[in-house]
Amino acid sequence: MFELKKIHKDAVAQALERAHFYRLLNEPGAAESICLDVLEIDPENQDALVTLLLAITDRFTKGYAVGATQAKELLPRVKDEYQRAYYAGIVCERQAKARLQQGGPGSGHDAYEWLRDAMEFYEKAEAVRPAGNDDPILRWNACARIIMRNNLAPRAVDASEPYLE
Repeated sequence: MFELKKIHKDAVAQALERAHFYRLLNEPGAAESICLDVLEIDPENQDALVTLLLAITDRFTKGYAVGATQAKELLPRVKDEYQRAYYAGIVCERQAKARLQQGGPGSGHDAYEWLRDAMEFYEKAEAVRPAGNDDPILRWNACARIIMRNNLAPRAVDASEPYLE
């Protein structure tokens, strides 16, 4: 339909500043578009990948047809082990919050599972975090508080169901 125009390599830093600005303005779609433009000319740009991942997860609770799959597909491209684990936790945590906000049958159990996954990723990030960086601990504690405040629990296992290996 349209052939997208490419930005100049020397405009990448300014474009990423603009993407961060649009995230702050609660316009994740605009931030996502900018990141895609940056990644078109610099596919390994780590700042663009992380900003894109965050812009996608910003949309989880906004009723957009965006799921965790799209965000998770970006994670292998994040080179730093700490960031990969930390942002995997962010994806899971934000998916849990979106599920809680949506409500409905099973939402509490789904949110619990997403939060526990987030906590596992935060523990992985904690193990390899840079000195003085307690962000994964802060996020882990936030997830634990959400579980406790909302009395979330895993799904009960039905003993009558056959065990599958």
